[in-house]
Amino acid sequence: MAAGTLSGLTPVEAIALVGVLGVGAQWLAFRLNLPAIVLMLGAGLIVGPVLGIFDPARDLGALTGPLISVAVAIILFEGGMTLNLHGLRDAAKGVKRLVLVGAPLGWLTSALALHYGAGLSWATASVFGGVMIVTGPTVIAPILRQARLARRPAALLQWEAIVNDPIGALAAVLAFEVVVVLNTAPATAESTAWHMVLGILLALALGLIAGLAIAWIFRRALVPEYMKVPVLFVTVLAVFALPNGYLHESGLLAVTVMGLVIANAKLPSFVELRRFKEHATVLLVSGVFILLAAGLDVEQVLALDWRAALFVALVVLVARPLTVLLSLAFSGVPWRERLFVAFTGPRGVVLVAVAGLFGERLVAVGIADGAQVGALAFLLVAVTVVVHGFGTKPLARALGLVAAETPGVLLVGGSRFSVALAKALEKLGVPVLITDINIRRLRRARSEGIDIFYGDILSEAAERSVELVGFGTILAVTDNDSHNTLVATDLAPEFGRESVLQLSRDHEDSKRRALPVSLGGRRLAGDLTYDVIDQRMIEGHKVRVTRLTEEYTLADWQAARPDAMVLAILPPDGTLRFTGGKPLEKAAKGTRIIALAKEVVDKEDNDKELAEKELAEREGNVVADAEQAEVLKAEAEEDASSATGSNTGSNTNSNSGPNTGGTARDN
Repeated sequence: MAAGTLSGLTPVEAIALVGVLGVGAQWLAFRLNLPAIVLMLGAGLIVGPVLGIFDPARDLGALTGPLISVAVAIILFEGGMTLNLHGLRDAAKGVKRLVLVGAPLGWLTSALALHYGAGLSWATASVFGGVMIVTGPTVIAPILRQARLARRPAALLQWEAIVNDPIGALAAVLAFEVVVVLNTAPATAESTAWHMVLGILLALALGLIAGLAIAWIFRRALVPEYMKVPVLFVTVLAVFALPNGYLHESGLLAVTVMGLVIANAKLPSFVELRRFKEHATVLLVSGVFILLAAGLDVEQVLALDWRAALFVALVVLVARPLTVLLSLAFSGVPWRERLFVAFTGPRGVVLVAVAGLFGERLVAVGIADGAQVGALAFLLVAVTVVVHGFGTKPLARALGLVAAETPGVLLVGGSRFSVALAKALEKLGVPVLITDINIRRLRRARSEGIDIFYGDILSEAAERSVELVGFGTILAVTDNDSHNTLVATDLAPEFGRESVLQLSRDHEDSKRRALPVSLGGRRLAGDLTYDVIDQRMIEGHKVRVTRLTEEYTLADWQAARPDAMVLAILPPDGTLRFTGGKPLEKAAKGTRIIALAKEVVDKEDNDKELAEKELAEREGNVVADAEQAEVLKAEAEEDASSATGSNTGSNTNSNSGPNTGGTARDN
C-alpha cells in the first residue's frame, strides 16, 4: 500500500487532519443532503487504506486506543443526558421491551448468525454476539436528524441505542469471562462470576452517586457557571476510568447512568450543559469514525469469504427484525413502527472498538478465529451505515412515520396577522401551527381550521405534545417583544438562527433598548412592529400570495404593489425562504411571493374574497356562539386543573402531533 512509502504525520498534524475531515464531511453532508456517516466513513477510507496519508497506528501510536475509548465514553454520557424519562410517554413500554427482552434475544440471534453464517466457533460467536446488541447512538443520531421521524419511533431507536450500548459491552465481557473460565481451571468460575457482579454493581453505584452529586452541587451554585462544563468533563472521565480499572468496559455503564441521572435532575443550567455536550459529540463522532476507517486492516477484510456476506445478510434481514418483532409483540406499539424499528439497526463505533478489543483477547487465550472479529465488525458497520443512511428516510416515508414531509412553520402568537400568514402558507402546502398562551387569541385560528396549540411553546407540555421536529421555521409574532425575543433566543440553537424570526421590537433603534446580537432572531417584516402590522391589517392589508410568470414579472408585481412588505418567497425548487422584509432584487418565473399588501389586482381573487365574506356573514352568528362556548369550556377546565396544554382546535394524535385539516372560513 501507499502507506509504506510515506514518512507519516506528526500527532498534531494527524489530529488536525481528523478534525478537518470529520467536520468537513458533516458540513458536506448537510449541503448535499446526504448521510453524514457515509461521508465520514468514505473520508477515513480514502486518507487511510486508499492513499496511505494517515495511519492511526503509525501517526498516533499508543494514543489511538485511549482516544477512542474516551470519545465513546463521552458520546454515551451525552446520549444518557438526552434520556429524559418525561419524554418517553407512550414509548416507555416499547423501550422496556427492547432493553429487557430485546437485548438477550439479540444476543442469541446474533450469535446464531455468527456461528451458522460466518462460521465462527461458539466461543467467538458468543462474545461477538454480545457486542452486537448495540445499535450505535453515533449512527442513530445523524440518521434521525436527517429522516425527521415522528416522536415515538425516534424515541424507540434513540433509547434502545443508548441504553443497550453499555449492556452490549458488558454482555461481551460476561461471555469472554466464561470463555476464559472454560479454557482455564474450572475452579476460577465462581470468582469470575463474583468479579462480574461486583464490577457491574460498582459501575451502577458510581454512576448514580456521581450524577446525584453533580446535580446537588450545581443546584446549590457551589460551582461557578463558567466552571460547570469543565467540572462535568473531569467527572465523566473519572467515572469512566474508575470502574474500568476493575472490570473492563463497565465504565460505559457508569457514564450512561450518570448522564441519565443528570438528565432527570431538572437543573436550571441543564440546557446549556447539553448543548455544549452536543457540540463536543459532533466532533468526537466524526473523529472516531475517521480514526476507525483510516486504521482499517484491508488485508483482513479482503481475507473474508462469502460467509461474511451471508452473516451480514442474516443480521440485517433475519436477526434484527426477528429480535425487534418478538420483543415488541403485544406491546401496543403500532405495526408500522414495529416494522420500521425492526429494519433499522445501524451499528457504530462502539461495535468496532469493543469487537476489535475482544477479538485480540480471544486470540490471546488460544481461540484462532477471534482474529476475524475486527474485520467482520467493520464490514457490518460499513454495510448498515450505507443501507440505513440512505434507506431510513424512504422507509419512514413509505410507512407514514415522517413528522412532516414538508418542513412546517410554527407561529408563536395568535393574531389576525399570524392567522392570515398561516392561511397563505397552507395554500402553498406548508404545514403550520399557531401557539398562544391565551385561549381567546386562538379563536380566529380555530375558526379558520388552522392547527393550534394552547400553551407556552417553551413549556414541557409543548415539548411532549408538539412535534417540533416537523417544523423548519419559527416565527415569534406575539404582541410581547420580550416574549418574542425569549422564544427566538431559546429555540435558535435547535432550529438554527437563520430559521428563527421575530417581529421588530418597539424603539429597537434606541441605544437604551438595543439588545446584543446574540439575543433574538432575524427580522420577519423589516422595521414593522406588531402594532404597525396590526394597524395595517385593520386598514385592509392582507397577506397575499402571487405567482410570477413570463407575462407577470417581478417588476410588474413591484409596480402594482409599491408599499408591499415581502415576507417570504417559494421558488420553483419548493424551498420556502423568509426574506426578513428585504426588497426582492430578482425572482425566477414560477416563484410565489408571500407579502403583506393592501390592493387586490386579480378579479378572481376579488370574486373569491366576496364569496368568502358572504359565507361568513351567513354563518357568523353560529360560529361566534360555538367559539364562545368552547372558550368558556376551556377556561373552566383550566381553572379546575393545571392542564399542560392541548390542541383545542383539532384532534391530537400522540404519535404525530396536531392533525391538519378543517375548512378555512373568513371572519
